[in-house]
Order: sequence, then structure tokens, then C-alpha cells
Amino acid sequence: MLKTVQVDLSPEEYASETAVRRVVARELGTREEELEPFRIIRRSIDCRRRQVVYHCTVEVESGKRKEESEATQSASTNLSTFHFPLSSRKVLIVGAGPAGLFAALRALQLGLKPIIIERGKPVEERKKDIVNLVRTKEVNPDSNWCFGEGGAGTYSDGKLYTRSTKRGDVGEVLRLFVEHGADPDIMVDVHAHIGTDRLPAIIARMRETIISCGGEYHFNTRVTDLIVRDGRVRGVLTVGGDFIAADAVILATGHSARDIYDLFVRRGWLLEAKPFALGVRVEHPQELINEIQYHGKGYSPLLPPATYSLVTQTGGHGVFSFCMCPGGVIVPAATASGQQVVNGMSNAARNSGFANSGIAVTVGLEDVASIISNTRAASYTSPTCLLDFQKAVERRAFEAAGNTIDAPSQRLVDFLRRRPSSRLNKSNYMGHCVSAPLHEVLPDFVVDCLIHAFKDFDRKMRGFITEEASLLAVESRTSSPVRIPRDKETLQHPQLLGLYPCGEGAGYAGGIVSSALDGMRCVEMISLQR
Repeated sequence: MLKTVQVDLSPEEYASETAVRRVVARELGTREEELEPFRIIRRSIDCRRRQVVYHCTVEVESGKRKEESEATQSASTNLSTFHFPLSSRKVLIVGAGPAGLFAALRALQLGLKPIIIERGKPVEERKKDIVNLVRTKEVNPDSNWCFGEGGAGTYSDGKLYTRSTKRGDVGEVLRLFVEHGADPDIMVDVHAHIGTDRLPAIIARMRETIISCGGEYHFNTRVTDLIVRDGRVRGVLTVGGDFIAADAVILATGHSARDIYDLFVRRGWLLEAKPFALGVRVEHPQELINEIQYHGKGYSPLLPPATYSLVTQTGGHGVFSFCMCPGGVIVPAATASGQQVVNGMSNAARNSGFANSGIAVTVGLEDVASIISNTRAASYTSPTCLLDFQKAVERRAFEAAGNTIDAPSQRLVDFLRRRPSSRLNKSNYMGHCVSAPLHEVLPDFVVDCLIHAFKDFDRKMRGFITEEASLLAVESRTSSPVRIPRDKETLQHPQLLGLYPCGEGAGYAGGIVSSALDGMRCVEMISLQR
């Protein structure tokens, strides 16, 4: 009979199979030698108490049940789940980020032919452009940290945590990652991650699966228009002048494809302003975060680099940590010239010696109304007004860095005192840092909220405010400031039948897993349409 039991294990116990067996047997009230086969199916680190423990869910099963379970799992992740042969129905997917990739994989499972159009390059070639960006400080607008095969998620640590469990089967997303080379531990960890160094190979294997099962890829192919006849989208027009026809189009272009928003405005198609968040990257020595979270210097060396998740409210705004990267690096994430944007990522080992996290302030229409009305920018009633605001802040950060993608930086203690930094701390930014008064670069309400938040975070994590902490700007691509509307039932755009706005770029997701789920959901709706 299958049994599930919750146990808390010290780091030393967790590292010893014998100790785990002993604790599980004790919890079940049985002798160790009589304990049936078991496995840990869920785990997380609990550092709220003085003694840091692994909180584990353990499943104990008979030998027969174990064999049945393994057979079922093997069948659910085998490539035989993809449908052969494919039907004649074609689903055109614009964007090869998480939403687009998982839409394509789900299309294959449902017998639909996916055609992926990606403005950037295959992930192998994309790496070269990223290296060149850091070396020359010149941004390729179609191949960078955000654009290219795998999307922005490829270079953001590969975090797989989501609260979007009602959107679909999170386990299916994780199984597909494992099937294509991810560590099976992602099926167990509550806050799973893959690692930036491992994701490119996984993304490439997904491409191989899609092509081998009948799908198509078109790289270096930027969409410039949607072809609409009788109120229905019939396909897309590319920058090369080619028309690619399809029975349905999934628009999964990511949160930085501003040319797509411009297209909607130009064509008069419905578009909405959407609240987003904006702030900075905060960077600490990883050892300091370990000592705070694990209660002093005597923490177990068996514990992984510590993480944190912080949130507070001030002045009607939420302020929260975002994309926290233990043992990570900070990267220049601009997608065009004249912008300065930062983001964080970690390799699988998370061993850089630095911890960084976005600290973002929520931004809504009411925040930018007075700012925009005093400029020549579009009215704050425009669907792109928050996008205009985002652009303006990124431009100011670019200018503060000397009109380069060097990172404008300030020590945290100086930011709190609203004074420039005469010297900067060592940073793991993938580029150069320049001293800049971020308290003058960022909008006043964002500065006020950040100052309040950092003080509150220091009360929750004593030592968070330290001479060793640095701020880098600007963290502005937490989500899209624009939403492309869609019908709640059919997921199609209200004016454009056959168009399925999808993922982060359309305003319906906020990470790898939620984007993947949204892509799969859109394909499922397409399969129901006849």
C-alpha cells in the first residue's frame, strides 16, 4: 500500500541514505530492515528555525507498486507520446521562448504541425552574439540576452518555480525538460532550477525533437505583419517579404518585442497598458547571504548557496525580490541601442561567490500620469504609456553609464543616504560598472519605495544592508508593460480570429513554467477549433 510521510532532515541526515532510512522508519513506526522501498518526491529547505532542515515528502511503496510507478513514469515521458502522422493543420508559432517551444511540443502530442518562426538565431550561434555584446558593447537587436532560440529564459538560471498550478500540468512541463536532458531532481525540488550553462543543450534537444517529429523552424526570421482576411489571421509576413500561411497563429514573442506592440498600434488592433515592475539589481557576497539565512558562520557546508524571497508594501506599491540568483552573475540585457537593462542568471553549480536579485517596485497608470503629461510622450491613456515610461527610464540609465551598456552602479548604503558613491564594490556584472547616482536616475517614487523596502528587508534579514552590497540599474524587464487582449474562453484576440496572444509578451505569464503552460494551453484550444 502506498504511504506518504513528511519528515524533517538535517543537512547531514539528508546526505546519508542510511540516516534518511532511519528517520523515515521512525516516523512510520517500523523497523529499518522492514521498511519498504521509498523515495523523496518533494523537498525544500526550511531556514526559519535556528536548525536549518530539509523538509521532505517521502513516498513509501511496495516493490510491485514501485515497478508499476516507474513503468507509468517512463511511458509518460517517452517520445512515443507525440502523434504520428501529423495532420495537415498547421500552427504557426512566433517566438521560440518557453511559450513557443512548449506550444510546439504540445502540438506534436495533439497531431498538429508546428512551424516556429524565430527572429534570432539557434542557441549555439546566439552564444557568439552574447559574447560579442559583452566584448564590444554593441547590441544585436535580433540576437542578445532576450532574443534568440530559448528566449530570455535560457539566460536567467532556468528557475522552474511557479504559482500558476491552475493553468495546467506543471509536472508535464518538468517531465519534458527531464526528457530532454534536465536533472531529474527538478521533479523533486520545490524551487527547482536547471542552470544557464545546461539550458542551451536542453533547448537544442527540444529543437531536434520538434524537427524529427515533423515540425519546422525558421531562424533569423522576424515577423513584420499579420495577414488578415475576413477578420481572421491567415499567416504572417516576414522581414524578407515572405508570406507564411497557417491555420492558427500563436504570438509568443516575449516581453521585449516592442516592434510587435508598434505593429498593433499602427494597425489599430486592440492593445492594453498593463502594470509592471521596475527597480534595480542588488548584489551581495554569497557568503553573507549564507550567514544570514543559515544563522551564522557555523552553517553546514552541505547546504547549497542560500536564496531569499522578500516582499513589502509602501505608499500603495508592492516591492519584491525577483529572479534571485544565488552564486550568480549580472548581465547586460538591453535589446537595442540606447538602452541599459540588467538581469541575473546562475549556472547549475551556483558558485560565482555573489548573490544577486532584482528588487522591483510595482508601476501602474496612476504612477506615470503626472510624469507623462508633463512631457511630449504619448498620453497616459495610450495603451503604450507604460511602455513609454519603461523606455524613458532605460534611456536615463544608458545616459548615466556614459551612453554605454556599462552598468550604472551605487553602493546600497550610499543609495539610502541619497549620495553618489565615491568608490564601488567588486561586482560580478558581465561588463564594467560605473558610479552613478541611482537616486537621481530612477523616478522619485521608485527611489522612495526602494529605500523603505531595503530598510524593511534588513529587519527581516539582519545584515542585508551592508557596506558590501551594491545596486545596479536598471531592472525593468520583469514583465511586459503591455497586454495583448484575448477572449477568456477561446484565447483568441477579440478582433483577430485565429490569433492566440501567448506568454509573457502578451501579458499572460511571468516565468518559464507559466509561459510553457500558457503555450500548451493555447495549442489545446486550437485543437478544439474546427
